[in-house]
Amino acid sequence: MWSPLVEEIYTADPLKLFHHFAQTPGSILFDSSKQMAQLGRYSFIGISPFLFLTSKNGQVVLAGEQNQVLENACPFTELQKHLARFPLKTLPRLPPFQTGAAGLFSYNLVQHLEKIPEFNQDDMGFCDLAVGFYDLVMAFDNVLNKTYIFSSGYPEFTLPTRKQRAKDRINWLLNEIAKIDTPPEPNLVKIPAQEISSNFSKTAYLKAVEQTRNYILAGDIFEGTVSQRFKSTLPKNLSPYDLYLRLRAVNQAPFSGYFNIDNHQIIASASPERFLKLDHHLIETRPIKGTRPRSKDPLKDKKLIADLQASEKDQAENVMIVDLMRNDLSRVCLDHTVTVPQLCKVESYPTVHHLVSVVQGTLQPNLGPIDLLRATFPGGSITGAPKIRAMEIIAEVEPTSRGPYTGSLGYISFDGNLDSSILIRSFCIKDNEVTFQVGGAIVLDSDPASEYEETLVKASGLMRALTGE
Repeated sequence: MWSPLVEEIYTADPLKLFHHFAQTPGSILFDSSKQMAQLGRYSFIGISPFLFLTSKNGQVVLAGEQNQVLENACPFTELQKHLARFPLKTLPRLPPFQTGAAGLFSYNLVQHLEKIPEFNQDDMGFCDLAVGFYDLVMAFDNVLNKTYIFSSGYPEFTLPTRKQRAKDRINWLLNEIAKIDTPPEPNLVKIPAQEISSNFSKTAYLKAVEQTRNYILAGDIFEGTVSQRFKSTLPKNLSPYDLYLRLRAVNQAPFSGYFNIDNHQIIASASPERFLKLDHHLIETRPIKGTRPRSKDPLKDKKLIADLQASEKDQAENVMIVDLMRNDLSRVCLDHTVTVPQLCKVESYPTVHHLVSVVQGTLQPNLGPIDLLRATFPGGSITGAPKIRAMEIIAEVEPTSRGPYTGSLGYISFDGNLDSSILIRSFCIKDNEVTFQVGGAIVLDSDPASEYEETLVKASGLMRALTGE
């Protein structure tokens, strides 16, 4: 089986390199801006995909070798079909994403998996799926401080032409890198806080929490989530990538990322949460449930950690989602392989402390990454349990469609491995409108006012990035 060509280059700064490509449609950055134990080792840049697959309103569009529009097509089926066309054997002991498919899986994709009612107003109109197929990837080993360029040579299929294309693509990228100047200083323009609006009034949000509690009392669910969305106009002199750099500065996270879908739709994320990792049939998911704010006072910060660790409510929220994820993984894993090596451990980020668990399993040998996504999407930490009924309630109580929020940004390597985040702490930018959404888990003993305040805590880093405070 064919392996990609690889060339090691001088150690480079991913942010500086990506600045050169940020305004190019299809460019994607997986940016491990916060390195933690066993997390954040690698960063990746994908450039100029040879095939681009998008889905919206039941229509799948393929742009690339042959442009196609497929009506009433399932995006998961189409993605699986095209991934199968490009097998690859990755090179050992090098960064794991050595060309493949990468992009956005919006929350709204759930309607291709379950019979969920139509969502409320879809005023942003983001793609449900936007995935590029990348034959050219830059990979950064942040531990060894090494940088590599990989090229698979696809979509050529005969060995000589594929090898020649791979060489040509690497040389093209080296020439582009040689042109890169020092990026300009990020724009310091501020957005006044009063120009940021929510799709909920406080009263309406409290009512939505109470509605969800009533469903819990009625026995429909054990836990649900309610989120509010903030919206503002992006000033013309503040680029989306500048906004990402500001978000990155105030809210470093191991699963940060930036995706320029088509210059009209852009994702800028500082997610702390891994959705799924698949590494040679070994699966890991890292659900987050339980939050406390950070304090600049070290003693108060320690008390906040202790309070989170001692909270029966937060522990119960987390354990319910762990059980949900265990159930989802059991649908596609070998019997008796689903385990929980970490339960309710505190992880600290620049603006919040979280309870994080780890669930692992072994994928059945006849299944692949799309089968795994179908069985688990979207992540249970952002729906509630049982998942399907919780999503029905979300569709009822939230006034606008979630779109990309709580979907996923990730890659699927041509060798079948994947890694992905859950899109929280993220900006969704369409033309000059920018939105971000924050929510929390609702259980029977939730206090609506406290739940509302928790959303503001989670929003603080995003607010600071927008307002420049």
